[in-house]
Amino acid sequence: MGWLQRMFGMEKPEDAQVNPEPESVAVDDSGEEIPLERVGLNGEYDQSGLAKRVALAFDEDGRFDDIDSVYVAQTGSTVVLKGEVSSQDILDEMVAIASEVSGATDVNIDQVTVG
Repeated sequence: MGWLQRMFGMEKPEDAQVNPEPESVAVDDSGEEIPLERVGLNGEYDQSGLAKRVALAFDEDGRFDDIDSVYVAQTGSTVVLKGEVSSQDILDEMVAIASEVSGATDVNIDQVTVG
């Protein structure tokens, strides 16, 4: 089971993007551009857009397919990882990938244990 399925109960949408192109970023009803941390998988407004795009990035990477003890959340533009990983190297790789998702300004790992 992939990250999107496990965390959000959804399959990858057809045109899902980890890092949407600026011209494809949606605008809200007032015509204002949606902040990147609120942009969903298809450019729409999504309160959990950043967390979903990080989960998609983990799905697309493939190195983390066997990890089911870590969860992704967000607080504003900060990605929050929670759970347990088997090694610091894996955590470092996850942080690197999450950091590269557009809209992420920080990755909080305070709630991750290694062991």
